[in-house]
Amino acid sequence: MKAIVFGGTTGMGRAIAQRLAERGDAVFLLSIDQEDLARSAADLKARHPQQADLGYAVCNLEEPQGFAAALDAADAALGNFDTVIVTAALFASQEALEADIELTRRLLTVNYANTVVFCEHVRKRLLARGGGHLAVFSSVAGDRGRKPVMIYGSSKAGLSVYLEALDHKYHEAGLHVLCVKPGFVKTGMTAGLKPPPFAGEPEGVAKDVIRALDRGTPLIYAPRIWRLVMLVIRHLPRFVMRKIAF
Repeated sequence: MKAIVFGGTTGMGRAIAQRLAERGDAVFLLSIDQEDLARSAADLKARHPQQADLGYAVCNLEEPQGFAAALDAADAALGNFDTVIVTAALFASQEALEADIELTRRLLTVNYANTVVFCEHVRKRLLARGGGHLAVFSSVAGDRGRKPVMIYGSSKAGLSVYLEALDHKYHEAGLHVLCVKPGFVKTGMTAGLKPPPFAGEPEGVAKDVIRALDRGTPLIYAPRIWRLVMLVIRHLPRFVMRKIAF
């Protein structure tokens, strides 16, 4: 693979970039912070000296005017990328979002509108060169309307629908779309929250994502137990959902 990892300096994105580099895939990092990118690229190069000079570029989901330039930089470094993995997103608690309308606007714009715009840039490039892989992190929060993640979950629900439709429309043209739905994973985003008994680790999610990319799988839950958890949640009656805090 010649892969872009958007969000590759932290958490699950970092774990994916590490695993790709370990097996010899070419990697290009995108993130919002120049210093984090430089440190992460240097770390990957130190761990995997067989990698060619590992490239990176600043890209911010709140600034869609920079998407094309970031993808141009990746194309130049990789000799035309064939895989894009998007883990970047914005998270905030339901309480924080209800207290701050501007934060709500930002989160909804980043997680849905601007992520879709970024994917559309990628789609056009990949289809023009015969296809490729696009893996995007949504969330189990988008599977059902739930009180603790009402606003965040709605942003991910919209993204999941877009990714499914993208797969339906362009699969025969060679675009392989993977929607990743993480449950609770121990990352900086979930720091301070009490983990459930089946909480995942970034390294395990990275392994599942890369396996799914290799197989052309269109949808995964990570950790996999979340598929069963959300199957139950999706079938709970509305009167039950009104009473529980999950």
